[in-house]
Amino acid sequence: MSRSQALLGELVAFDTTSRESNLALIDFVERYLADHGVAAQRVYNAERSKANLFATIGPQDRPGIVLSGHTDVVPVDGQAWTFPPFALTEHEGHLYGRGTADMKGYIACVLALVPALLEAPLRLPLHIALSYDEEVGCLGVRGLLAALEARPVKPMLCIIGEPTELRPVLGHKGKLAMRCDVRGHACHSAYAPQGVNAIEHAARLISELGRIGDSLKSPEQQDCRFDPPYTTVQTGMISGGQALNIVPQECRFDFEIRALPAHDPRAVAQALQRYAQAHVVPGMQAVHAQSDIRFTELSAYPGLATSAHSQAAELIASFCGSTAFDTVAFGTEGGLFHAAGIPAVVCGPGSMDQGHKPDEFVSVEQLAACDRMLQKILAFARL
Repeated sequence: MSRSQALLGELVAFDTTSRESNLALIDFVERYLADHGVAAQRVYNAERSKANLFATIGPQDRPGIVLSGHTDVVPVDGQAWTFPPFALTEHEGHLYGRGTADMKGYIACVLALVPALLEAPLRLPLHIALSYDEEVGCLGVRGLLAALEARPVKPMLCIIGEPTELRPVLGHKGKLAMRCDVRGHACHSAYAPQGVNAIEHAARLISELGRIGDSLKSPEQQDCRFDPPYTTVQTGMISGGQALNIVPQECRFDFEIRALPAHDPRAVAQALQRYAQAHVVPGMQAVHAQSDIRFTELSAYPGLATSAHSQAAELIASFCGSTAFDTVAFGTEGGLFHAAGIPAVVCGPGSMDQGHKPDEFVSVEQLAACDRMLQKILAFARL
């Protein structure tokens, strides 16, 4: 068993589903680093129930490379697992367990590199950055980046180890998640015109949202590097009503915009808000003055569009041995690193085809290939 595989077994055993604390895993990693003489900084959430971890190996006064990964995983509830989700199982060249692909496999490889980093005299530092709550909107890394703002030297590159089968990824879409609450007026359904049907008015808004989404498919707004090549809009959840014979007073729906990096997803939300205020709310309030529509932002992160001609692209190509740059449909904290002035790329072991599913796995070969990529990074950073 490789060092990376052994460490992956330790990491998978921690249930770091986003609704849970990640502190037990952070304790483990902090002890592991301390045992090797590496100090680490914690950045907690407001409740101190979760933490990011940041550690530097090498000189502090030079720009280095950040190896970034998130510690949280998605739930296993309702999934039919053949293998225990929070124990590592090797079977026919695959390593099964929640988070093996997304993305504890990468974290395990990074931790396995620590002894070699300490043995090599480094001309550039390597930074280890672990965050919480990426799966629910890239929440934790924001506090980590805020803490790094105080440092005098910014890294030259951040490699985010989301599963890409170790293909260099330079771009992904941004995301905005919104909630709409429609408040109408209840009455007996026999007198429906005297009420304000919240579900029906929510349906009008959802229909308009679909129309806005269709308008974003025009050829002049597309970017062929992405699949699908346009900004997408979808309603994912809706609830409302109490009984069929009561005009519903409340309806709530959640929607999201997955925006091309050049597009502002808030423009879609603002267009829907303008439609609501101009075409829906006046009719509702004409029947009952207390009727209203409210919009709330749930989460957001920016897209990523690193130039193929940048130093960041050149470096990841040399580490991966490929200039076949790609994009991915899922989001990462890459756009947040970029906004903080740290060029970012995405490259890690495994495939998102296995992520978020029962019997999630990363192959033994992919883990070994990630170890080899990190050795190339070490060679670049050493004297």
